[in-house]
Amino acid sequence: VKIAPTHAGVSVGPDGGSHQMLEDISLMAGLPHMRVLVPADYAAAVAAIRLAAETPGPVYVRMGRASVPAVYADGVELELGRAYTLREGLDVTIVACGVEVEQALAAADELAAEGVSAEVIDAFSVKPLDRATIVASARKTGRVVVAEEHSIHGGLGTAVSRALAEECPVPMRFVGMDDRFGKSGEFEELMAYFGLDSKAIVKAVKSLTLK
Repeated sequence: VKIAPTHAGVSVGPDGGSHQMLEDISLMAGLPHMRVLVPADYAAAVAAIRLAAETPGPVYVRMGRASVPAVYADGVELELGRAYTLREGLDVTIVACGVEVEQALAAADELAAEGVSAEVIDAFSVKPLDRATIVASARKTGRVVVAEEHSIHGGLGTAVSRALAEECPVPMRFVGMDDRFGKSGEFEELMAYFGLDSKAIVKAVKSLTLK
């Protein structure tokens, strides 16, 4: 079975909380043998659908509704169980998935202007998770922020924190929906309202790096 819904997260916008899927990663990841892929943009979504079709067994591909900037070049090929380091850094690691990848890159630009070097990792494959890439980055930077357009309970943050707790415990912060339902509004407004945008990521990084 291949499941590839759209309209995940608050990107649904004005349709409101009844239509905004914020718990799906945790629900799908909890199913035995289910793979969970969260593409960051159109090119990654194309790659994810192809990968799902080629992969034996069940795969869940999470996609949103809103238009988002391109992160990957057309024709990119992505692998199951791989995370992709999109920007090298020394001071903090930002692990993101889906629409939060572009926000993480924007946050890294803002942080660079203030002298903070942020490494940005796209955890495209939430399950199976690329522990090796994330653990290696955490060992290098010593601090990790996880950003997802999803509940902080049971999603990417849970997967990353479990991996690091077992292999490389470091100080962490989590940017995501904190035990809340969505609400009606434009996508950009909701990202800011719920603390999911680049400014929220910058704030989370500073809470780690300025101590």
